[in-house]
Amino acid sequence: MEIQNLHDQAMLGNKRDFAKKDAIILEARYTLSDLYPIRRLTQRMDNVLNVTGVAQPKSAASAACPYVVEPITEKDNEAILSMLRRFFFKDEPLNNFLNLGDCKELEEYTLKCVKDNCSFKAVHNNGDLIGIFLNGLLKRPSPDAVPTEKASDSCQHQKFKKILSLFDRIEEKFNIFDLYPDTDVILDGKILSVNSDYRGLGIAGRLTERTLDYMKEHNIPLMHVLCSSHYSARVMEKLGFHEVYRLNYSDYKVNDEVVFTPAEPHVAARILVKELAEVNPKSTL
Repeated sequence: MEIQNLHDQAMLGNKRDFAKKDAIILEARYTLSDLYPIRRLTQRMDNVLNVTGVAQPKSAASAACPYVVEPITEKDNEAILSMLRRFFFKDEPLNNFLNLGDCKELEEYTLKCVKDNCSFKAVHNNGDLIGIFLNGLLKRPSPDAVPTEKASDSCQHQKFKKILSLFDRIEEKFNIFDLYPDTDVILDGKILSVNSDYRGLGIAGRLTERTLDYMKEHNIPLMHVLCSSHYSARVMEKLGFHEVYRLNYSDYKVNDEVVFTPAEPHVAARILVKELAEVNPKSTL
């Protein structure tokens, strides 16, 4: 999973102050609503998630911005891609390292999860899409299931194929269902992105809260995220997620050559999870 526009200066330059102010949300056993009143939580999370390093017009930062959080449907696909092209794809560390550019295969891959009906959007009262949280469902395969084709096998875009091959390697090395043998359905967090013109309005936090509510409604006890970005992983840790798997980029090699050397501090792909203790591990989905 990725979260756009997290920068070293804002995230790490004030590390001491940040940790002090947000220490209350480090305790993993609590839900978001237990940890912090939602308005204050979402305002703080948006300040972290939407730092661009570029000054925004005062009117955009200070004006009231009524919006609603709603489920995403396939009718939203083009609006989602338009937003991600502007605010997400170009800044993702592996995309940036490879200079991926426009990639139809990436866009198709991104939208695959929409059909699972567990993704959410923030819509301004003027009709603009201003935030999205794309999620998918991971279901335990049956014991006699035929192995599926690897994600990279049919990819014709050579640069994006490298990223999919990394994901395939991680799947070969780590099975989340082995770690949680009593869980049959897991929510897979894919992409959290917010229009930076609307930063500071609690959008990212409300999208996260709605996602966790969905999990409770459908008895999904676990959320899983794969972070290729250091900043994304740090934010998820602040939300009570913890690491269960890491693959350092320096250890991922093809033909004895390291494939990815993105700019620091992006040094590893990490899987993090958050358990909801109050949820029955046997989902009805």
